[in-house]
Amino acid sequence: MKLVIPTSAEMESWGQLCGAAARAGDVLVLTGDLGAGKTTFARGFGEALDLETPVASPTFIVARTHSRQQPELPALVHLDAYRLGSAAELDELDIDVENSIVLAEWAAPYAGALASSWVEISIARPVGDSPDLDSDEPREVSLSAHGDQGDLFDRLRAASEEFRVSGS
Repeated sequence: MKLVIPTSAEMESWGQLCGAAARAGDVLVLTGDLGAGKTTFARGFGEALDLETPVASPTFIVARTHSRQQPELPALVHLDAYRLGSAAELDELDIDVENSIVLAEWAAPYAGALASSWVEISIARPVGDSPDLDSDEPREVSLSAHGDQGDLFDRLRAASEEFRVSGS
């Protein structure tokens, strides 16, 4: 599935719709170059989950678990695997995938160590002559299911259709 997200604000809005569709055991792997919009998506995703703390880039701590305002609901584990050197290092984080929602940036090479199935969200930004990381240009997004994540893929597709219908 492919989608074009016109602005950063709309990337965050799309993230909110996707976050509202998330359930315990869901694993989403975000890929894209630096400045593509992975953390912007994650921020919106987290807003939909009504977290106790806002989502920020977990780059320097690798993984951050965000509890929800309603503690009986699954936590969000926001992971940045950029500095990891192997799947074993990811496994050592001992993430409770089954009882959490996992949003993993830069984790595509190691996703199989995290879960047997996941949905990959690839975000591409135009580069042009000067790669301005702060540019607010449209992003091209594609979603693909790996393993048995058909249900999650269907929920994300429905959220994307809602995003398109809402005028974004």
